[in-house]
Amino acid sequence: MKKVLVTVIALSTFMSAYAGGLLTNTNQSVHFLRNPARDASMEIDAVYTNPAGLAFMNGEGYFFSLNNQSAFQKRTITSEFAPFAGYGGDAEKKFEGETKAWVIPNLQFAYKKGDWVVSANIGAVGGGGTVDFSKGLPSFESTVSVIPLLLNGLTQSTNFGGYALESQLKGSSIIYGAQVGASYAANEHFSVYGGLRYNYVNNGYEGYLRNIQIGMGGNLVPAAVLLENPNMAPLTPLLSEKQLDCKQTGSGIAPIVGWDFNWKNLNVGVKYEFKTRIELKNKTDIDETGLFPDGEKTDYDIPALLAVGAQYAIIPSVKVSAGYHHFFDSDAKMANGKQEYINGGINEYLLGAEWQINKMFLVSAGGQITRTGVKDEYQSDMSFSLHSYSVGLGGAINVTKNIRVNLAYFFTNYSDWTKKSADYGNVNALTQGLFPATAGTDTFSRTNNVFGIGLDFRF
Repeated sequence: MKKVLVTVIALSTFMSAYAGGLLTNTNQSVHFLRNPARDASMEIDAVYTNPAGLAFMNGEGYFFSLNNQSAFQKRTITSEFAPFAGYGGDAEKKFEGETKAWVIPNLQFAYKKGDWVVSANIGAVGGGGTVDFSKGLPSFESTVSVIPLLLNGLTQSTNFGGYALESQLKGSSIIYGAQVGASYAANEHFSVYGGLRYNYVNNGYEGYLRNIQIGMGGNLVPAAVLLENPNMAPLTPLLSEKQLDCKQTGSGIAPIVGWDFNWKNLNVGVKYEFKTRIELKNKTDIDETGLFPDGEKTDYDIPALLAVGAQYAIIPSVKVSAGYHHFFDSDAKMANGKQEYINGGINEYLLGAEWQINKMFLVSAGGQITRTGVKDEYQSDMSFSLHSYSVGLGGAINVTKNIRVNLAYFFTNYSDWTKKSADYGNVNALTQGLFPATAGTDTFSRTNNVFGIGLDFRF
């Protein structure tokens, strides 16, 4: 159980990345949801996507964008492990975790005067939800499922068979970001940007493994009864109930630089966000695992990000756009050194288009292909990353000259990842060769749907 729970810190990646890297949300506005290829934007959403491009916004004065997104995710881990048959009679089980985040707000602001623009972005730059595995995880249950086999090996009998348990793991994670900076148009074609983002991480974990019962002579016997037998003392770490209630906080600052080139109908934007160095500190109320001492610190760096995009106006009312993102995940320190199991980092490829139908209505759509750089060793039931493609669509309504409403829907389709010969917390080593090694297979899958509504206004 100790080895199983030591990686629970990585659970925060479950809540992260509605769109973006392992710890980064790139969907900072409804503009992104209706067309993800926004890396060369020259509108108010460029505060996040292409801050140097703000220097080429139309008009001067104050610009605001208020956004809310509602995100719904499901993560499914289908595990096949022979000892699972002792609880329900089926060696294959599904463990599902659901996330519902109705309110993910964001505020973007810019003030333009002449060649200068000052801007700010406040929102959830990572995470933003709570995932609840109401039946725990396969790595939790597998530790209990082998106990009857282990007992039969220790006692040289076949008196033990079957088990039951109650298990749950719930985690929440959010990274609040406050970004400020300034853009400057060096001439009519080139502009630059410099800024900073302060990131504050707030994670929480609650879980338990309790009411463990082991089949003995055809009846389920509470683990506490078995532990009354002195001969069962070596099994205490497997049979003891566990409970966890821990919160983690930490913060860090990342510099951000940008560059923009504008020529007639073409605009090109580049942004680089430096790595955010963060250490999380535990605030532990209950830790029956002994793994989360109050005050202990853990690495939790937010990777650097390079974003490059281009936008071209085919005609004044029709624009096409493309973008590329690279997250430098291998260079960011993670809990338990998991960055060693990442081959470079995540790459994203984006395409989009928009059509201004008339003065009042605009429609847009786009897509994103994500290729994760993680290796097979990275994947576990607590932390996994999948290849995917996303599609966003929606539109905008110009209510007045200075007020616009944005509406959008965004979904992601993930490719399953199957990891064979999963050892679920090294349970085979725990059995000390008392029965043949029992391998398993995990298949990781995920769904994601996001709805957004936003309001842009200026004066």
